[in-house]
Amino acid sequence: MATGFMPEEFFEVAKPLLPADKPVGVKGGRPRVLNGVALRVIWYVLTTGIRWQDVLLEMGCSGRTAHRRLEEWQVAGAWDALHKKLLDLLNRDGKLEPEIVIIDSTQVPAPGGGEATGPNPTDRGKAGTKHTLMVDANGVPLALHTTGSNVSDQTQIVPIVLEFPRIKGKVGRPKELPDEAYADRGYDCEATRLLLRWLGIEPKIAKRRTEHGSGLGRVRWVVERTNAWLKGLRRMRVRWDRLLNIQEAWNALAMSVICFRLWCDCPM
Repeated sequence: MATGFMPEEFFEVAKPLLPADKPVGVKGGRPRVLNGVALRVIWYVLTTGIRWQDVLLEMGCSGRTAHRRLEEWQVAGAWDALHKKLLDLLNRDGKLEPEIVIIDSTQVPAPGGGEATGPNPTDRGKAGTKHTLMVDANGVPLALHTTGSNVSDQTQIVPIVLEFPRIKGKVGRPKELPDEAYADRGYDCEATRLLLRWLGIEPKIAKRRTEHGSGLGRVRWVVERTNAWLKGLRRMRVRWDRLLNIQEAWNALAMSVICFRLWCDCPM
C-alpha cells in the first residue's frame, strides 16, 4: 500500500500534536532524536513490517529509540489526536459521510501471544487477534478495536459504535452517533438490533440462514476495501507486539495513514 518513506506533509499535520523537541541542556550531552526523525522510522516500520532491530542507523534513529517514542506518544494521546485531526480535515473538505457506518472484522496471527489475543477458531486454535473496524460510507476508518481471536463478533458491534468520534470541521454540533449501522451475518443478533435502535441507530445487519442478495453488500464493500488497505501496511498483517497499548498505537497510526492518503487523494 503506502510507500516506506513518510511524506513531509504528514509530519506537518502531526507536528503540533507531538511533545516539543527538547533542546540540549546547559550541561551539554547527547541531543535527543528529533520528532521528525523518529516519526519517519515509525512510519517505515509500519509500512514495511521490518523488525525494530533491523532498522538501519543511516535513518538517523535506532529501532529501539523509535519504539520508545511510539509508546511515549501513545501514553500522551498523540496518535488518537492525530487520527481525530485528520478526520476533522476530511470532514471539512467534504470527504466524510459519518451518517452511515459499516463494521467488519479481520483475524491476524499473534505468534508471541500477549494481551488481547486468543485461540483462533479458523486457524487450528493458534494464538491470534481480531481487529474490528468501523468506517464511514466512503470507507474512511473511524475506529479500530482489538480483541482476542475467540471473541464473538456479536459482542463487538455495540462497543465500537460507542467509540464513534465527535468529528469537527463543519459548522454545527458534531454528531454523537451515526444514523445507520451496516454489518454482515456474523453480527446477527436481535438484542443488538434492539440496543442500536434504542441508541437512535437503524441497524442494517444481514440475517443468518437467509439467501445472499440482500443488497447490503453495495454499501458494505467499502469496509472490506479499507481492511485490505490496513493489510497493505505490513506491520498490521501479523501482531508481533505483546502489549495492547503498543497495538493500539499501531491501530491509530494505521488509520491516520489511510486518512492522510484519502485527504491528499494519494494512491493506495
